[in-house]
Amino acid sequence: MRQNTRIFKMVLAALLSAIGILIPIISPVKIIIEPASFTLASHVAIFIAMFISPMVTLAVVIGTTLGFQLYGFPIVVVLRAASHVVFALVGAYLLKKKPQILQTPAQTALYGIGMGIIHGICEVLVVIPFYFGGAMSAASYEKSFFVSVILLVGIGTVIHSLVDFYIALFVYKPLSHVSQVAQVSVAGKL
Repeated sequence: MRQNTRIFKMVLAALLSAIGILIPIISPVKIIIEPASFTLASHVAIFIAMFISPMVTLAVVIGTTLGFQLYGFPIVVVLRAASHVVFALVGAYLLKKKPQILQTPAQTALYGIGMGIIHGICEVLVVIPFYFGGAMSAASYEKSFFVSVILLVGIGTVIHSLVDFYIALFVYKPLSHVSQVAQVSVAGKL
């Protein structure tokens, strides 16, 4: 049974990685306000991985980051994707220790907001060197640092993260009741 669980988690991680790479490439719902870009549901695969296990989460973050690199996304986008390892692992470990967090609307909202704040801070930290290094587009410098980096990247990421979190929750909850995913997420380590 343990071997089947490991294989199942590997397959889930691979599928979620593929979805996490595909969504930003094919999604028709993209908002680009330099230097920020927001693609609806682009973090859903990572959030679903967080609901499953920390190791699946790590695999999906690494997979999506490598996928963005291989597909030729700009380096700032690749590094922003790599920064997801921080919020995603914090969130996955928190859910592993306290799965009841997602049982009440208030706790779920606090969890989502907390993950969004960590997510936003990490993306701001990635963008700051590019901004001050002169590596951003001209449109980024037409606005102030505060508007371009703090508001658009930071606060924008928090909001984007929350939207994607609730989409992931909406997708995952019904599936977890009828599939092996629920058994795997409770079963333990990869």
